[in-house]
Amino acid sequence: MQTIAKISNQNYRIDLTTNRITFLDGRFYYDEDGTPVPSVTTILNAYPKGAAFYEWLKKNGEDSDAIRDDAGRRGSKVHQMTEAYDKGEEVSLFGQDGELSLSMVEWSMFERYVEFRRRFNPEIIDIETNIISKELGMAGTRDRVIALNGKRLLLDIKTGNYIGKEAWLQLSAYRAIDRVNGHPPYDGVAILHLSAKTKTDGRKDSIQGKGWQLLIEYDSNAIDQLYEVFEHTHRLWLSENKDLMPRELSYRLHHNPTDIFLSSK
Repeated sequence: MQTIAKISNQNYRIDLTTNRITFLDGRFYYDEDGTPVPSVTTILNAYPKGAAFYEWLKKNGEDSDAIRDDAGRRGSKVHQMTEAYDKGEEVSLFGQDGELSLSMVEWSMFERYVEFRRRFNPEIIDIETNIISKELGMAGTRDRVIALNGKRLLLDIKTGNYIGKEAWLQLSAYRAIDRVNGHPPYDGVAILHLSAKTKTDGRKDSIQGKGWQLLIEYDSNAIDQLYEVFEHTHRLWLSENKDLMPRELSYRLHHNPTDIFLSSK
């Protein structure tokens, strides 16, 4: 019997018939048959980075990998906190040992999310759901589906300093997957930016606070145009990665010390 599951952000497959656990390549999602499908974010690696990215790379040099990894860990922690909060769990700055378990940057981003929830009271329809389409050949994790001011929105939570076109391309791809899978249509797509440069609550119709902002695209034609760009990017990725195979690590489910002696005889 095989089971695909997730612990934290790591997908894994357990096979009880062979007594093995296989940690799956994070660049891929796996359908019920275990077939790997590339993630939307992996496909977007083929999208041109632009001059600003290479200037940043030049500026940070050897530190760029560490900065990227730290940003990724911070984003994962913030996503985990917002997920727990939306599921009705208490989220604390302190760990079970009474010590601080989060950085002030991580906690401040979570505070901004709580402010968004309390001030604007969106209805949380769906939380952190894996979506996959064999037909389109891509997959991803949908952060939220919310209803806000009578509109059904596909929402992505971002913690980085900069929101580029790739973020909108990602949402257009998730919207396409949901459309193929027969998911109820959206009135728009949105990004909740928890590291915005906003200094006030904005004007009357603004949905923002100090350090955070909700960005919304309602225009269906504009989102379709974004998806056309994503499709070009997807074709480019496929042309460069047609032979790419998932990297997987496989281990036994348990070990007995006597196995060592038996195998040595």
